[in-house]
Amino acid sequence: MGKIAFVFPGQGSQTVGMGMDLFDKSEAAKEIFASADKKLGTALSELMFKGPQEKLTLTVNAQPALVTASYVLYDGLKDAGISPDYTAGHSLGEYSALVASGAVSFEDAVYTVRKRGEFMEDAVPNGEGTMAAILGMDRNDLSEVTAEITAAGTPVQLANINCPGQIVISGSAEGVAKASELAKERGAKRAIPLDVSGPFHSSLMEPAAERLRAELDGISISSAAVPVIANVDAKPVQSPEEIKEKLIKQLYSPVLWEDTVKTLLSLGVDTFIEVGPGKVLSGLIKKIERSAKVYAVSDEDSLLKTVQEIRGDK
Repeated sequence: MGKIAFVFPGQGSQTVGMGMDLFDKSEAAKEIFASADKKLGTALSELMFKGPQEKLTLTVNAQPALVTASYVLYDGLKDAGISPDYTAGHSLGEYSALVASGAVSFEDAVYTVRKRGEFMEDAVPNGEGTMAAILGMDRNDLSEVTAEITAAGTPVQLANINCPGQIVISGSAEGVAKASELAKERGAKRAIPLDVSGPFHSSLMEPAAERLRAELDGISISSAAVPVIANVDAKPVQSPEEIKEKLIKQLYSPVLWEDTVKTLLSLGVDTFIEVGPGKVLSGLIKKIERSAKVYAVSDEDSLLKTVQEIRGDK
């Protein structure tokens, strides 16, 4: 068996009820939820279990909720003796990856992503910035489109390079609308506006990045015991200083997910375990490399099944 990567989902994968089945059965899970509630001074676990979905989806809630749900599942894998050779996460998921790699404590991660969510919400007045998924267009061609629209005065840029033919753009509402139109004129199959509260991973997030720097200065970042593939350049990172700089830059830079998966493949990874709610990353990985073994661990059942299959492989 080749190497194993744990990958952690980002915002958008949150669902009411996530983590509840493990909470009901595991003392360790109960402790994790309790420590998140305590660190945030709010009943995050209750919101995760009972909703409503609209409130859970708010950036300030979705971010700590996803880190918590992912960490509970990660803890279950670790307990079963399954550990990663590398970790990576999509945007917010990078914080879960850093916790799994031993670089940041769970409590610090939960608190920092709650602040990160606040800063992202505050950076751009509601309605002024947005994102859209562009399907069926090459990244270089789309990059030309966004550069032209930005040069004409309405900023827009590539935000998530997810897999071949699926790229998310982000920026001013006008810039995203114009770039979506121009992309379709130049051969994109579809442009789908996303239901997001801001232009994440665009230059408009730079004010949030500066505020995030102050938060990251206040927490302890250790050397990562397991290399983390960073979103901003798809390269392994382990040193505390580099981890911090890349987390700051990540807020206004594209998430190079396709490149991240390719980096992991080149490092000998043939088994990917998505640790957290949903199956978004599993789907993207399969589109990037069909032969990769992909498992999605999102609840107790999928956790047990994955553990059995991986132990059987060894």
